[in-house]
Amino acid sequence: MLDQYGRTIDYIRISVTDRCNLRCIYCMPEKGVEQVSHSDILSYAEIVRLCRIFVRLGIRHIKLTGGEPLVRKGLPDLAKEIRSIPGIEDVTLTTNGVLLGEQMKALYEAGIRSVNVSLDTLDGDMFQRITRRDLLDRVLEGLKECAGYPDVRLKINCVPLKGVNEEQWVKMAGIAREYPVDVRFIELMPIGFGKEYHGETQESIQKRLKEAYGSPRMLTGSFGNGPSVYVAYSGFAGRIGFISAISHKFCSQCNRVRLTSEGYLKLCLQYTDGVDVRELLRGGKADEEIFRVLKEAIEQKPRDHQFTVKNGRHFEQHEMSRIGG
Repeated sequence: MLDQYGRTIDYIRISVTDRCNLRCIYCMPEKGVEQVSHSDILSYAEIVRLCRIFVRLGIRHIKLTGGEPLVRKGLPDLAKEIRSIPGIEDVTLTTNGVLLGEQMKALYEAGIRSVNVSLDTLDGDMFQRITRRDLLDRVLEGLKECAGYPDVRLKINCVPLKGVNEEQWVKMAGIAREYPVDVRFIELMPIGFGKEYHGETQESIQKRLKEAYGSPRMLTGSFGNGPSVYVAYSGFAGRIGFISAISHKFCSQCNRVRLTSEGYLKLCLQYTDGVDVRELLRGGKADEEIFRVLKEAIEQKPRDHQFTVKNGRHFEQHEMSRIGG
């Protein structure tokens, strides 16, 4: 469907849990955050019901996220059920990779053909400092297992942080030189604990990569469901991507909305504006009524974010773990 600015909204990111088995410094405090009661999280049946309504609204692409989605039991079953809904073109997954190795077979059988793994360093000590967990080996095992399925598109998402993982950017990009995967540098979003750190610009990263790997070739075309920019370096088996929502604002191309694990439909990452869908579901509203409310909400999706503005009455205050990655 089209929103008020003529953008086609065909992609939704669905958070299935606020729980996570890591404690990344830009996402949550060391001891974690107060977890939402399980009864307040949407059930799988409620998520599937909503997906059937979203399809009628023109949604074709669904990303399952968290928290860490694989900590919720039965996720492959949910993916399979959503994938079977007529009109859904793909169901993809974003994960930290810790549990990917043991669940990849089931995910593949459920129809998952694209997996994003969040990884900010290949150094074990640095990984422990960033995530507060000594689990890099588990993540690397998950990547290896996923790479064993040639028809699954594997993307590695790295958040470049000034003064934290700078020495790793060239090494992270080097993964794509050796393997047919996409390594993407995702600009830090100034939300929650992310406000305490400083990200790096696309230009700065490109400069470092050019020094190491030479001048890249800009790629055209679509390489996923979102507005990423991709380049190719000579001799690389994979590609390098950039998602720079702040320095290269792409709101005019935005095609997504988000559903939090508690059932709140967010129209833009920055703003609190949206719809409490859980209240509609559990309040006995019929599908037609929910369809109408969601349609009216999506039509009013904001024109753009204003992350350069420090404060605003409707700005999001929750951590990313509560919103959904």
